[in-house]
Amino acid sequence: MAVRRLTANNKTRRTNGRGNPDRAARSRRLTIIIYLLLAGISLAVFAQTIRYEFVNFDDDLYVYNAPGIQAGLTIKGIGHAFISQHARNWHPLTTLSHMLDCQLYSLNAGGHHATNILLHTIVVLLLFQVLRQMTGAVWKSAIVAALFAVHPLHAESVAWISERKDVLSAVFFLFMLGAYGRYAHAPSTTRYLAVIVLYAAGLMSKPMLVSVPIVLLLLDYWPLRRLEQHSLTTGKKKIAQSSNQGDVIRRLLLEKIPLLILSMGACTVTYILQKRAAGAIPPLPLLWRVQNAFASYAIYVWKTLWPTDLAVFYPHPNDTLAVWKVISAIVFLLAVTASAIFFRKQRPYLFTGWFWYLVMLLPVIGLIQVGEQGHADRYTYLPHIGLFVLVVWLAADVLGVRRSKSEFAVAAAIVIIIIAALAWGAFVQTSNWRNSETLWSHALAVTSNNDVAHNNLGYLCGDRGELDKAISHFETAARIRSGKRDAHYNLGSAFVQMNLADDLARKGRSDEAMVHYQEAIKLQPDYAEAYYNRGNVLFAQGRTDEAIADWEKTLQIQPNDPDAHTGLGNALLRKGSLREAITHYEQALTLAPEDPHSRNNIAWVLATSSDASIRDAAKAIDLANVAVALSGGREPRFLRTLAAAYAESGQFSDALAVAQQAVAIATMQGKTDVAARLKQDILLYRGHLPLRQNSLGD
Repeated sequence: MAVRRLTANNKTRRTNGRGNPDRAARSRRLTIIIYLLLAGISLAVFAQTIRYEFVNFDDDLYVYNAPGIQAGLTIKGIGHAFISQHARNWHPLTTLSHMLDCQLYSLNAGGHHATNILLHTIVVLLLFQVLRQMTGAVWKSAIVAALFAVHPLHAESVAWISERKDVLSAVFFLFMLGAYGRYAHAPSTTRYLAVIVLYAAGLMSKPMLVSVPIVLLLLDYWPLRRLEQHSLTTGKKKIAQSSNQGDVIRRLLLEKIPLLILSMGACTVTYILQKRAAGAIPPLPLLWRVQNAFASYAIYVWKTLWPTDLAVFYPHPNDTLAVWKVISAIVFLLAVTASAIFFRKQRPYLFTGWFWYLVMLLPVIGLIQVGEQGHADRYTYLPHIGLFVLVVWLAADVLGVRRSKSEFAVAAAIVIIIIAALAWGAFVQTSNWRNSETLWSHALAVTSNNDVAHNNLGYLCGDRGELDKAISHFETAARIRSGKRDAHYNLGSAFVQMNLADDLARKGRSDEAMVHYQEAIKLQPDYAEAYYNRGNVLFAQGRTDEAIADWEKTLQIQPNDPDAHTGLGNALLRKGSLREAITHYEQALTLAPEDPHSRNNIAWVLATSSDASIRDAAKAIDLANVAVALSGGREPRFLRTLAAAYAESGQFSDALAVAQQAVAIATMQGKTDVAARLKQDILLYRGHLPLRQNSLGD
């Protein structure tokens, strides 16, 4: 059969076909409908989170206990985001996004959740656009995007405010893929620079994107088919001869070098920050990590197909993985990998999809262990794209949905049912994120020996004043962790022991608390917080010298700890070392200028000291006024200090007015001891006598 040549008339006829206005309008309408459906199902699943709270799992580090973030977008904050770490990572664009949220919503958690929802929806729409652009397959691309939009494993990335880095990096990643697709179609320096800039932005959102250069090579293979060349003489696509093929591969590899340099830089920065971070933990034994990595690859595939019993934290199996499970995982991975390679010519999407999944998971598969988790749902966010492409394209090939309308209808019904089931599962899983209690209670329900869940529930109960429940959770966590002997767990175990000690002390069981503080220090000899908290208990017991020793040890470990300086100042004040006490209060004030306590403490000494050479009424009034303002005028002890400062300056009418105000507030707050002291002070002020005391608040 003769080869049909492409004539000028044929070319004109084809161009007119593509340019048919009705067909183009239908295509645009279909695209808009798909966009609306994808956005709709994303919102249907995740819009519930705008009513949810922050959770006590990293949200404090990222937002609500981070003063630099709460300040919003400032010149100083922007500069700080680029030159220093945040929550033990360098992701300046993620940091800036949290600052912007605080600028817009303050600490209204719903606004922060809304940003995550918006970013996830953008990712879903971009995924559809990029896949359609690269493959030309509208419905397959739409199905992949829909699966991505509502898969339950993605609930963690969207519903957890701290995982902003996931959805933000994904936005830049998909913008970059779009730019790369345009570059591959028509290379130019400008388009390549766009790829580099967007990739850099993605890395500055989350360094998990370090494997992207390899992903781009996979896309070069399919669907971009940049490894193939075309014969102009026959009009048929042919694979280049080996020499030309080698040139093409070398060119594509050289093209990725700038991206590899960015990737290596991100790896280096992340590794250094993780190693230098306060409380960096030693790695688990290599064999444990390798076994868990193989098992995790298989677990993620299984959870993709059957996403049940999902939790915010899965304890690491350590050395308890059954040999048969590890071998089964290895056999499964090898079998799928071999199949992807063997069928790569007939079904190249198998090769790209499977290796996309393997490569994108590699940085977080646990070979380099960060944290104590065995695996995590959030790690599947971008790797899932490869699996979804593999499954959708393979299913379309196997089912042959183009054979008849009836078969197409059956396939469409199956797809709708699967997406609806996944959406419902994601909706239910997302509901577990409404607050810390539901999050950790669900984790306990679907996992076993989850010491992290017990610890965080204990912390939550302690904050509520439910000390018996808190102690019970901490004791359970400590019992579970007692079986984890590897040094990798020492820091976390010390943290649990300290939490238990803190609540035992609050319960009045100080002797038991001391045992657990000592255990925390034994596990982590340089645990500054344990020394500081034990010092507080010792000080409350009147064991001042022992408290001083603990706070001095705290300052040896953390010289810039303002609370330790304040505690040491209080202890020295009790011992009558007023000038030394003032020195420590001033250091605390320098380190934490927004903390009212150090100002109040200095003002108290300057107003009430029995040593006339130390007293300074004017300075005391200034400091006390600022302390009262910083506390919102609701702290009766600070008002008591201001009253004492007025009395020292001879302004007894002002002293009486402030002291009476403080009595009312203390009574309303149930602080009867403070109210009683204030009433005694008032008797002095009515007699035009200043207050003289060396011990703070006594």
